[in-house]
Amino acid sequence: MTSPVTVDLALVGGGGAASLVLAALDRKDLSGVRVAIVDPVHKRGQDRTWAFWGEPGSFLDPLLSASWEAVDVVTSAGRRTLPLRPLRYAMLRSGPLYELAGAAERRLGAIRITAAADRLDDDGSRVTVRDEAGAPLVHADWVLDSRPRPPARSGRTAWLQHFRGWWLESDRALFEPGRAVLMDFRTPQPARGVSFGYVLPVSERFALVEYTEFSPSVLSGDEYDAALRGYLALLGIEADAVRVREVEDGVIPMTDGVFEARPSPRVVRLGTAGGATRPSTGFTFTAMARQADRIAEQVAAGRPPVPGPAYPGRHRWMDAVQLRALDRGLVDGVAFFGRLFDRNPPERVLRFLDGTTSWREELSVMASSPLLPMMRAAAGDAIARLNIRL
Repeated sequence: MTSPVTVDLALVGGGGAASLVLAALDRKDLSGVRVAIVDPVHKRGQDRTWAFWGEPGSFLDPLLSASWEAVDVVTSAGRRTLPLRPLRYAMLRSGPLYELAGAAERRLGAIRITAAADRLDDDGSRVTVRDEAGAPLVHADWVLDSRPRPPARSGRTAWLQHFRGWWLESDRALFEPGRAVLMDFRTPQPARGVSFGYVLPVSERFALVEYTEFSPSVLSGDEYDAALRGYLALLGIEADAVRVREVEDGVIPMTDGVFEARPSPRVVRLGTAGGATRPSTGFTFTAMARQADRIAEQVAAGRPPVPGPAYPGRHRWMDAVQLRALDRGLVDGVAFFGRLFDRNPPERVLRFLDGTTSWREELSVMASSPLLPMMRAAAGDAIARLNIRL
């Protein structure tokens, strides 16, 4: 048995959240910080795709597969093109991010431990990371844990963003590279929830096409495939005109349940487990990037690597009210999202969904939603919170 290593910072889990932290530490040139990565799999290649919005000019720009300055939202009433400047919508595949993190890992002199972490024993002065047999792997001053975890406290509403995407290739031009579809609500709507299609073209012959639902439960594989075939028909694409090169599946929590971002004094959770997933949409990437940047700033300043809340408390309340309104059928999901984009500048909506708007902007966003149903949802949420406390 090898002796456990001693480090300043241990990353438990080596996916997107840990990769962003490694890249952020490297950008701060923190090679004097002793770092370990504990993960049974050294992640490489294309195992997932992130789509997000933000301003151009970040370190991620060279890694992007594509980006768009405008996106389309489609309903049965028609197509709206939303200009996003000064923001842009971007697609990042996992492979380039893992490569960037690997280069950062080497420059930082990080130690990689290819093992599954189990217990994190925190005595208040350091953390011992143990394997499944209880043997110590790492002694760390701080642990950043990005392994998936359920909420520490169940929510009043528990939905999922769940999807299947096909990477499609064609022998002839079928897609418009400069035109992405953010939400296409012409898909058949579930009895309880919202569904939409999604098109991110990389070239005229290669695109990611997804079927997504916001609803309480996942579908079977055959149901996702049938939904995607139906969506291709809506797009006017014949099934025999394309080849499915890759398939991506995902399930992301949409809940007002509480994720415990600081389970013990020296353990900090990142990613979805650390509250980075926006409950109202399931988007996660931008908040993960903010967490990583804040951690690197704290470490560079000699302070604890604690990023703080991923979203303001008032946003978590608004998300809880929105989820309740959708779950109880107080609002129609397609109409709700349609009004949101119809009655607000797209840039404001996207920043609101990222949790970076001011309270004045949020009042404008709230005013664009159906007032009486949302008031009923807010009252129901308040009563539910009171009942929990009592």
